[in-house]
Amino acid sequence: MTPPTAPPPLSPHRGSASTLGAEALADAESPFVIEHREALIYMLCQAAELEHGLMCEYLFAAFTLKARVDEGVTARQLQAIERWRRVILGVAAQEMFHLTLASNLLAAVGMAPHLVRPNMPHPARHYPPGVTVALLPFGEPALRHFMFLERPEGMALEDTEALDASRHAVPHLDADAIAPVLQTFATVGHLYRSIEAGFRRLVEKWGEKCIFIGPERAQARPEHFQWKELVVVTDLASAIRAIETIVEQGEGPRGDWKAAHFGRFKSVFDELMALKAEDPSFEPARPVLAGTVWPTESGSVPRFTNHETARVADWFNVGYELVLQLLSRFFANVDETDAQRAVLADVAVSLMFDVVGPLGRYLTELPAGDEYPGRNAGPSFELFYTSDYLLPHRRAAWIVMAERLRVAAAYGRRLEKGAEEPLARVAATFDALAERLHAQIEDPP
Repeated sequence: MTPPTAPPPLSPHRGSASTLGAEALADAESPFVIEHREALIYMLCQAAELEHGLMCEYLFAAFTLKARVDEGVTARQLQAIERWRRVILGVAAQEMFHLTLASNLLAAVGMAPHLVRPNMPHPARHYPPGVTVALLPFGEPALRHFMFLERPEGMALEDTEALDASRHAVPHLDADAIAPVLQTFATVGHLYRSIEAGFRRLVEKWGEKCIFIGPERAQARPEHFQWKELVVVTDLASAIRAIETIVEQGEGPRGDWKAAHFGRFKSVFDELMALKAEDPSFEPARPVLAGTVWPTESGSVPRFTNHETARVADWFNVGYELVLQLLSRFFANVDETDAQRAVLADVAVSLMFDVVGPLGRYLTELPAGDEYPGRNAGPSFELFYTSDYLLPHRRAAWIVMAERLRVAAAYGRRLEKGAEEPLARVAATFDALAERLHAQIEDPP
C-alpha cells in the first residue's frame, strides 16, 4: 500500500492544508465547559453516540466493496480492494473498542450504558456545525469524509461535497449553567480533550472519590472482548489513559497520525487515486444506495421497495439491535455472575461476526427496487426504539433476548432465499445463540 504522504490537492472550493505533518497543525481548540457531573455525562453520551455512528459508517463502506473479479475488476484491483476492506474493518473494530471505553467511562461516573443514537441521516441539529454522520458507499467522497472526521486537531480539511455540512450555531455554555446541553466540538479529538479537561476540573473541585462512584465490576475488562488495551476506569489517571487511547488510535499523537485512523484512511485514499489515475473506469464498490426500510422523519431518504430486500434489511437490523440489547445488559451488570457476563459478551461478538457481517455484505448484492434501476441496497442500521436498550430485570431480560433470537432464526428461514448460503448459516447462528442464552435461565418456561 502506498505510504502516507502529503495530501493530494483538493479542489479549490474545498480547501486543504498543503501538508499533513506537524507543520500543518494549528493550536488545539480550547476545551468547552464542563462544570458538573451531568454535563460530563451528557458529553460522554455524545462521544458514545459518535463512536457508534462512526462504526456504522465504516462497516457500511466496507460492505459495499466488490468481492470478485466477475464484478468488473481485475485481479490486481481486487487485491487492493481486499487490503482496503481489511483496513476499514480494522478501524470499525477499533470504533467498537472506543465505544466500549466510553461505556467504561460512563460506568465509572455512575451512569448506565448509552448505546442508542439517532437513525441516519442524523437530524440537522443533533451534532455541532460541520459534524455529519452518514452512510456512504466506499469511494473518494467516503474517504474524504472519513479523513475529515478523524483529522487531528487544527488540521485544515473540509468535508466531502457529497454531504450537506450546514448546521445551526451551538450557543456557548456559561460556566454557571446547570442544564447539560450540546457544546461545540470541531473534531473527535477536540471532544475527548474537552471531556478530559472536564474530568480534571471535577476531580479538582470534588475529589476522585466523589467522581468515580460506579462499580468497577460493571465495566468491560480485557478478557471479555480480547482487547488487551481495554482500560478499567477507577480514578483520574485511568480515565485519562482511556481517553488518550481513543484519541491516539483515531487521530494519532499530535503530529504523528500515520498509524492512526486518519493516516490509514489517507493511505487507502492515496492508493485509490493512483489506481483510478491508471484506469478511470475503475469502480471498487458496488452501486449501493443508502436507504431505509421504513419512512424517516424527513421523508427524503430513499426506501428499499424490493420486498425481499426489505425483509433481509429488517433481519439485519434485528441482529444489530440484539447486539445492543446484549451489550446494554452486559454493562448494566445488575446481578449476572461472571460466567453469565462472559456469555453476554461472547454472544454479542458472535452476532457481529456471524450475523451483522454476512447479512451486511449480502444486502449490497440485492436490488434496492424498481424505482432505482441498477442500484443495490445496503444495511440501514435502523433502530426501532428511541430509548436505551437496557432490559432491567435479569431473568426476564434473558428470556426476552433468547426469544428474540429464536424469532429471528424462524424469520430468516421464511425468507424467499432462506435455504441459500449465507442466509441458512445466519439462521442457524441465531438458533445456536438462543440456546446459549436459554441455558442460563433458571427454571426456563
